[in-house]
Amino acid sequence: MQQNNSITEFVLLGLTQDPMRQKMIFVIFFIFYVGTMIGNLLIIATIKFSQTFGSPMYFFLFYLSLADSCFSTSIAPRLIVDALSAKKIVSYNECMTQVFALHFFGCMEVFVLIFMAVDRYVAICKPLHYPTIMRWQVCKILIVLAWVGSFIHSITQIILALRLPFCGPNLIDHYCCDLQPLLELACMDTYVINLLLVSNSGAICSSSFVILMISYVVILCSLRNHSAEGRKKALSTCTSHIIVVILSFGPCTFIYTRPPTTFPMDKMVSVFYTIGTPFLNPLIYTLRNAEVKNAMRKLWHIKITLENKR
Repeated sequence: MQQNNSITEFVLLGLTQDPMRQKMIFVIFFIFYVGTMIGNLLIIATIKFSQTFGSPMYFFLFYLSLADSCFSTSIAPRLIVDALSAKKIVSYNECMTQVFALHFFGCMEVFVLIFMAVDRYVAICKPLHYPTIMRWQVCKILIVLAWVGSFIHSITQIILALRLPFCGPNLIDHYCCDLQPLLELACMDTYVINLLLVSNSGAICSSSFVILMISYVVILCSLRNHSAEGRKKALSTCTSHIIVVILSFGPCTFIYTRPPTTFPMDKMVSVFYTIGTPFLNPLIYTLRNAEVKNAMRKLWHIKITLENKR
């Protein structure tokens, strides 16, 4: 479909055109991106090399941190570099690649959050059946399904994007390539494609959010039958998950479940879930999880000790 377009590149307008604000954006988002990568890679390394984390919850947390790292990398580096560029040019192929990566790793995060909710539900509501239900084979199959489901979702987005003819202008009023801003540039009636977008991305966001919140309500209600210590531990874990779910799904639902109308706050909402959420997730899971913090201290203390001995 690309050869039928007169547009071979797009110009991103970014978050602002003010030179001073662009420098501030560079500094702020560079710090956010470095913090995101350090936080998520610390979690990945800790879970990978520590013998403490043998439960499915941390198996899924590993893949959540991996998805967050990749999701942030598909957006943040481009935004940081463009903050210092006079003209933010992105080729057609680069734009389509970014659309694919954005939706692939975003959808991966959705699936992993659902699996984490299932894991907590079984652990709290059916503790005697937990070893049988959440076997390692089941967990691995779930992750494979997450990869496959994310790929199918992303391919659908790319097919929709490739069907859009572009004949000018080529100015994208956004800081990244996504279907919503691309629809505004298409030289065709995009009503049907927007309906498909809402029924795909919008349905995934809204339905997953509802399912997750219902599951956590059920989990919290079932805690009445647990001991005070059990309730405290379960509440700590579930609260972390609920915060992440709200931070992840709130902005996504706002962006993908409405008609193709541009609002002034769209860019800031997008910044929150593409840059802010991957940065906050490791902080939420480590600051509220004593087990993760202790394992990190032990693991990195051992590594530093070994390095000093050498």
